[in-house]
Amino acid sequence: GPLSERPLMEVRLGELHTWISTCDFSPQGLLGTVQKAWNSYYAKYINVRRGGPSGISMLLAGYCLLSYSWNYQHLKRYRWRKYH
Repeated sequence: GPLSERPLMEVRLGELHTWISTCDFSPQGLLGTVQKAWNSYYAKYINVRRGGPSGISMLLAGYCLLSYSWNYQHLKRYRWRKYH
């Protein structure tokens, strides 16, 4: 199919620059991309007939890592002030 309709995993390294230039980086395009990614994740890991806890646990693990990274800078600055 056309290069703009291919998923990222099917794009060759030499075609990557051209593929990125065909992407829509407007707020509406980015919102559509996020919605498409969420629907794909939901269909693959959460909304399955014999699903286990893997989809929700991956989501929780991602949230934990993200919240830790947000709070790490705050803790790092606090410790530096306290001991120096």
